[in-house]
Amino acid sequence: MANKPGHRRFGNVRLRESGRWQARYPGPDGRLRPAPMTFATKRDAEQWLTLAEARMIRGDWIDPQRSAVPFGAYAERWIRERPSLRPRTVELYGWLFRKHLEPKLGTIKVGDLSTALIREWRSDLLAAGVSQSVAAKSYRLLRAILNTAVQEDGLIARNPCRVRGADHEHAAERPVLTVAQVFQLADAMRYQRLRVMILVAAFATLRWGEVTALRRCDVAPDGSWIRVNFAHTEVVGRGIVVGPPKSRAGVRTIAVPTAVRGEIVKHLMAYVDSRPDALLFTGPQHGRALRRAHFNNLTKWVETVRKLGVPGLHFHDLRHTGNHFAAQTGASTKDLMARMGHDDMRAALIYQRATSEADQRIADRMSTLVDGKEVRRDRPDDDDDGVAGVLVPAR
Repeated sequence: MANKPGHRRFGNVRLRESGRWQARYPGPDGRLRPAPMTFATKRDAEQWLTLAEARMIRGDWIDPQRSAVPFGAYAERWIRERPSLRPRTVELYGWLFRKHLEPKLGTIKVGDLSTALIREWRSDLLAAGVSQSVAAKSYRLLRAILNTAVQEDGLIARNPCRVRGADHEHAAERPVLTVAQVFQLADAMRYQRLRVMILVAAFATLRWGEVTALRRCDVAPDGSWIRVNFAHTEVVGRGIVVGPPKSRAGVRTIAVPTAVRGEIVKHLMAYVDSRPDALLFTGPQHGRALRRAHFNNLTKWVETVRKLGVPGLHFHDLRHTGNHFAAQTGASTKDLMARMGHDDMRAALIYQRATSEADQRIADRMSTLVDGKEVRRDRPDDDDDGVAGVLVPAR
């Protein structure tokens, strides 16, 4: 026996042959749409209609057909079309998506993603042995994609990524070298042409991609400043890509501590071609940009830092060390942020307000730190074919 639809001011309900109740309602365009699920009781179906009407009144209603796109297809397009992503970031996002997002979430409709489902997905990652750091990166990528689905594309009414603490990383504290150890590490480089690279990375607080992209025209002839305009990024299948620094604030001019300037001038005279665009730091084959793996092999990095007494030291820890040195000078937060090239929602203001005089004060005080340490070095005068000198602890 057929059942007549219930009479309501907004929408209608009817009993299906299955014994469950269906709710239907008119969208803003007047087209009648069914609820995405059926209900056990008539009351449940009517309550759903009441909520649907309230969403329309608030302007929160989303066409269910729009949110029916599979998350995997939407995420792939998001990564491909996202503006201003660095090549290395695109590579990282693609890997995180394929490895940790797509397997469980790829076929689920964007509109069906819920906080409970995302909590379960994250829990499964951690149970499978994925580190908390990688899980946090994957969660932040998921949240960013769904933010776009809410704010720009109108696929869902709100972001379901609401798992407290899921975006936090608890990385181990990285080592900080002493001033003496920085010079000892520089002296331990098997090739003299890489010695000053260590000093510049530490005392100018540069990232790997920034220091390897430096050219002669980016350095003052007297070594008093270094200008960061570009950064190198290694991309699988493309090699080294030249692009902007990591952030907007990454484009900056850095005052070099007086105690290090003479070292830079000597390096310019001995190892850098006279062309303005000649790279500052290269391998034994002059003029070619350094790759990270090539640098590690040339310097026997793992063995060298172990002998120095800091096993596991990363090249980026030189920048971390330099940031600590700069902080010890008592400089203000905005001046430190500008020197380090950090960027966040306030970075533009910080960068604009930081003055060159303040940056010079940082460099001068860092020089005092260097001058206050007695570092004795014993190394041969030979060039790239020479073996590193003996490390002598500071007294």
